[in-house]
Amino acid sequence: MRTDNEAVINELLLKNYDKYYRIAFRYVHNETDALDIVQETAYKAIFYSEKLRKAEYADTWICRILINEAMEFFRKNSRDYVDLENADTGKEEQYADIDLAKAIDRLSPDEKKIVVLRYFEDMSLNQVAEVVGENLNTIKSRLYRALNKLKITLGDA
Repeated sequence: MRTDNEAVINELLLKNYDKYYRIAFRYVHNETDALDIVQETAYKAIFYSEKLRKAEYADTWICRILINEAMEFFRKNSRDYVDLENADTGKEEQYADIDLAKAIDRLSPDEKKIVVLRYFEDMSLNQVAEVVGENLNTIKSRLYRALNKLKITLGDA
């Protein structure tokens, strides 16, 4: 029998599928792997739906599962990770995007999470703090540090 939490999770998974895919893709830079991560996230979210305490936090809860899945995938497959150093897009306007992707990949996992959620998913700092499960001031400090690292890295590019 389907629970209320499971129904909410199913609805959010369908409604926000593109958002979840974009987050996963930012971590693995590969369409197939990103789709696998989203699928595994959906499975775990539905399977563990009874652990969700409040339905209004379901999206945040799913994002946490997704990020954990992406980080786990990256750890397991770091040898097979797409080598952006040797990426050849053939289009000059994409060079800046490749440089940015390489710079973001050089950030620590915690910094990368915050940058991706804040700037690529347009979440507020409060939302990022909820998803990551950290204090707002910690998020602000990590974001500031990450942006400084990106500025230095991209200034050298």
